[in-house]
Amino acid sequence: MVWVVPFRLPAARINWTNSAFLIGTAVVTITAVPWYLWHYHADAFQIGMFLFYCAATGMSITLGYHRLFAHKAFEARWPVRLLTLMFGAAAFENAALNWVSDHRRHHKHVDGAEDPYDISQGFWYAHMGWILFKLDPEPPLDNVADLRKDPLLRFQSDFYVPIAVGLGFLVPAGLGWLHAGAVGALGGFLLAGVARVTVVQHMTFFINSLCHTIGSRPYSDRCSARDSWIMALFTFGEGYHNYHHEFQHDYRNGVKWWQWDPTKWSIWTLERIRLVSGLRRVSEEKILLLQLSEARRRLDERLACRVTPLQGRMRLLLQNSGVKLHQLGDRWAAIKAEYSEKKDIKVEHARAALAEIRHEVRHAFDLLELASAVA
Repeated sequence: MVWVVPFRLPAARINWTNSAFLIGTAVVTITAVPWYLWHYHADAFQIGMFLFYCAATGMSITLGYHRLFAHKAFEARWPVRLLTLMFGAAAFENAALNWVSDHRRHHKHVDGAEDPYDISQGFWYAHMGWILFKLDPEPPLDNVADLRKDPLLRFQSDFYVPIAVGLGFLVPAGLGWLHAGAVGALGGFLLAGVARVTVVQHMTFFINSLCHTIGSRPYSDRCSARDSWIMALFTFGEGYHNYHHEFQHDYRNGVKWWQWDPTKWSIWTLERIRLVSGLRRVSEEKILLLQLSEARRRLDERLACRVTPLQGRMRLLLQNSGVKLHQLGDRWAAIKAEYSEKKDIKVEHARAALAEIRHEVRHAFDLLELASAVA
């Protein structure tokens, strides 16, 4: 006799509302959306509305929920706050107060038991499992007292569901109806509504999962956060996650001028037209000195490693790089001391030193990658 043990889901620990919505929108996206495109196609209006909604809701999360409200990387006037709260609700990622509370706890307890989307519990858990299941009691919103003072945030929290449904689903359907009747309404609902929600949500989820799994850690390996230019392309610049975890109050994630960060550029543009102010930036010196310290630490650890010992020329290259980095650190300390004593020191002298530090740090990390590859 074969005994069949039935598989039982822990029903009491499933968040049925979240699960039904996330699974339902995903199923509709991979079934009803292709069916609609096959039978009715999508004209320029429908495609434009889909792209507009992706940008508006996605940037409302990155610029509004994340950099403005969670980290206070800048200050914004009421039109910016209102628009990001309205379109942020249409992303269906919870009210801003709840979203920010979770995110602040993530930064405070990253990779720990109190991290809401702790990557150490697995890729799937960090991606969306923490939303589908109620593994722990819902924590109090005791870390967003500063935001509760804003009446716009309180309003969005009180009326989150009608705002999300109205702006996220009904408005695209209504615009589609005005454009092409019932078929246009269905297209607006499916494309700019359901499919867009699925795309934007998973863009956010990948920051919690992929950006804690793949990429480099040029600023610190104390936590799992990683920089990934590939992820930056799909997340409006949020992919430079290792930098963000070290300098979370900087309004930039892609700190280099050439790094893809549309959110950074949008904030800068809003400052030019006086809709935002007080942009917080980490100085180039502080960033480089952190990288210098990190490179020296990793070189020392690699040279001291007995599990995969280095031989011959590679050991010599790493030793020479370590010596050079220590010399550059001493040189910069001397320049800083000279700054404090002499006001007429040439700026070019300091810039040259920083440029040399930048070059040598890059060289050290390249050597470390090469040493790991040949080990």
